[in-house]
Amino acid sequence: MSTFGDLLKYLKIYRRYIGRRLYLVFALAIATAFTQGFGISLLLPLLRASQTGSGNPEDMGTAEQLLYDLLTWMGIADSMGGILAFIAAVFVGKGLLQFARGGYTGYLRAQLLRELKGKLFDAYSEMEYRYYLRENTGHFINVINQQVNRFFGSFSKFTGFLTDTITTASYFAFALAITWQFTLLAVGIGAGMLFLFKYLNSYVRALSRRYSEEASTLNKFLVQALQSFKYIASTGQIDHIRTEVMSSVGRLTGYQFRQKLAGALTSSLKEPVSVLLITGIIALQVVVFEAPVAPIFVALLLFHRGMQSMMSIQSSWQGVMNQIGSVEMVVEDLEQAKDHEESTGTHTLAPLSEGLSFHHVHYAYNKEDGDVLRDINIDVPVNQTVALVGESGAGKSTLVDMMTLMLRPQSGTIRIDAVPHDEVDVASWRQQIGYVSQETVVFDDTIANNISLWRGDIESDQALRERVINAAERAHAHHFIRDLPDGYQTVVGDRGVRLSGGQRQRLFVARELFKQPNLLLLDEATSDLDTASEQHIQNSIDALKGEVTVVIIAHRLSTVKNADRVYVLDKGKVIEEGSYEELRMRENGQFREMVEMQSL
Repeated sequence: MSTFGDLLKYLKIYRRYIGRRLYLVFALAIATAFTQGFGISLLLPLLRASQTGSGNPEDMGTAEQLLYDLLTWMGIADSMGGILAFIAAVFVGKGLLQFARGGYTGYLRAQLLRELKGKLFDAYSEMEYRYYLRENTGHFINVINQQVNRFFGSFSKFTGFLTDTITTASYFAFALAITWQFTLLAVGIGAGMLFLFKYLNSYVRALSRRYSEEASTLNKFLVQALQSFKYIASTGQIDHIRTEVMSSVGRLTGYQFRQKLAGALTSSLKEPVSVLLITGIIALQVVVFEAPVAPIFVALLLFHRGMQSMMSIQSSWQGVMNQIGSVEMVVEDLEQAKDHEESTGTHTLAPLSEGLSFHHVHYAYNKEDGDVLRDINIDVPVNQTVALVGESGAGKSTLVDMMTLMLRPQSGTIRIDAVPHDEVDVASWRQQIGYVSQETVVFDDTIANNISLWRGDIESDQALRERVINAAERAHAHHFIRDLPDGYQTVVGDRGVRLSGGQRQRLFVARELFKQPNLLLLDEATSDLDTASEQHIQNSIDALKGEVTVVIIAHRLSTVKNADRVYVLDKGKVIEEGSYEELRMRENGQFREMVEMQSL
């Protein structure tokens, strides 16, 4: 794509998130550039006044004549003091405009950062669970943190590029008005240099794309290594992970080094090229064209500034290319997340009143791997307790994920209070669900905030405090929380690292009980608990019987004795159903065999 095409493409991207306010930056840049070029051009009548004491219109070029007429109208054409004061006023005005442009650009940058991070978080929050499963956490963290920050940096460089372009055009326009031969030659040489630089820009853009992709790879390794720190460190396998991490770091720093090398090349050429061109063209003007010195002196100053700005155009555009991989990755990720946005119906559900039912439901994560669930027909009546049992890989957790509508059937229908799943407003449904999985979800915050999920301060809200404590008591967590150094204000660390496995699980249960759900899903909720804690939580679950709809996944069949209905799954199919006692007494039944294996 051409540089002009790239310019329009990225201008549209920035405008998408900032809007028309972007153009005010350009207007301020134009005003600043015009003021600066005009101020330098005023040196020409100042030199005339210093040499002759007055201007002689017959010796003046068109541009100088216009300046002289303006100063005459102001009554200061023959006054060095007046002209100096006017030049000072023009540059003060230029400084104010530059401050306004810089301040407003900073404001827009902050808006862009907030807008992008907000949009990405919302997009990730609303993406399909299947899409989330295909990606890795490191990639999402890389995009929302590092790549958005680099996107932000690219906008800074982009505004700098456009400002430099406007400034360069302003300098050369004033120089052209003073001595057109001088300026046309300079512009031609400068444009030729920028044309040659386009190959360097393409190289830098390719490096930027590789850098952004490699940053996601590195983030993936870092997140996984830190999440598995205890296992990796305790088994002495850190060296294997380190090899992959350092390999990725090596590629990343290699790309970065080459980007910096390209930037150093541009910077190193800036001053020598400008000086060589200036001296060569000045010599040509004086010796060949025998032009007067005063206009050449002012044009020289304008040209020098213009050449510096022209080289800055290359530096700024190269800076945009350095970080353009991040712009493309962020935009692509936003589009991907939007394309995989979770669908939702329009039927807002009232509190669960009838229950859930599955009708001939089939599901597969990948078509080539075959169905994980096959022809599932089950009922979960309201305010009853239903248990799902079976060997690992039977499809129990997938079935629970379908109850939350995180996964949707490939065929068949799930009905919630007789409403088909594709008509359900998922937000109204999930607000009714409590979910306790085998993998505990604990946040690096206080016990109180983990239970209430930041609904307020229990020190200032007595009603909230009582509700939090009540939930902890029902989960049999209150006694260990009370013994912690800061009680409910104890910070538990990343993923609850300062708590034992059983304590984390009871804290998790307390949060779901605090929510007061209409449907409580328990996926191996007591698997990490000691016998006493398991019994306490079992008592809490039993106390919900008849008040809350409960679905239990359990390998320990002792936890499903009081279930109203038990479904036995094997290889994605329901092979038995009935009450605990009915299934335990069924001859040649798989459930009975499982009970006997566990000596129940």
